[in-house]
Amino acid sequence: MEKVQHAPCSCYATYMKHAAKERAVQLRKEGKTYQEIRTLVPVSKSTLSLWLREVGLAKQQAQRITAKKRAAQRKGADAKHEQRLQRMAAVFAEAKKDVPKLSRHDLWLCGVLLYWGEGSKEKLYRGGQQIDFGNTDPAMIRLFILWLRRIMHVPDELIDLSIYIHESHRTHIDHISRFWLAIADMPHGIIKYVHYKKHRVATKRHNTREEYRGTLRIRVRKSIALQRKIQGWIYGITEALGRTK
Repeated sequence: MEKVQHAPCSCYATYMKHAAKERAVQLRKEGKTYQEIRTLVPVSKSTLSLWLREVGLAKQQAQRITAKKRAAQRKGADAKHEQRLQRMAAVFAEAKKDVPKLSRHDLWLCGVLLYWGEGSKEKLYRGGQQIDFGNTDPAMIRLFILWLRRIMHVPDELIDLSIYIHESHRTHIDHISRFWLAIADMPHGIIKYVHYKKHRVATKRHNTREEYRGTLRIRVRKSIALQRKIQGWIYGITEALGRTK
């Protein structure tokens, strides 16, 4: 006689589903996140969302979930930031290989273009402009000082250094001064002036922490003729560009 196979009773499946739902609801009330619950109650995200859509949370549990979400977001942002830094480093390392050893002419051109972009020029309506250059980039300052010495043959005693910085960094000015003197390769020199700018509490600047060192301004005394020579070079480069095909 052939045995009749009966379909398994759905009662057990229903019971297990109900038990899983109760477990999920209890975990949610304890402040667990969806991800944490799914590791203990293996159901789909859509099913979990359906089960928990009307579950209220106490303030403490809600705060815990919010903190977990923010921590996850920060972790993801930190990972993306690290990946971006790694990509940048790889591009920088490859690009540096394209730079040959600089000749004297290369250094001359670098300095002229640097002054063209960041230096003060004499105006037709205001004469007597001396060499005056400022920037926040230590590498740019180092290059300009090197250019003044090697190309323009300016002695250190004619170079005056000034710092422009927000007044909130007044207490760190000794450290900042030593930093800029080291960058300018004048460890035994002095900063002639420090100009404090009014600090805006609601500033949108990102460089407001310890790494912020303001702007270093470089002025060369008795340099009106040299400044005009630099401007002449700039005009010459401009005309040469016009003749470039």
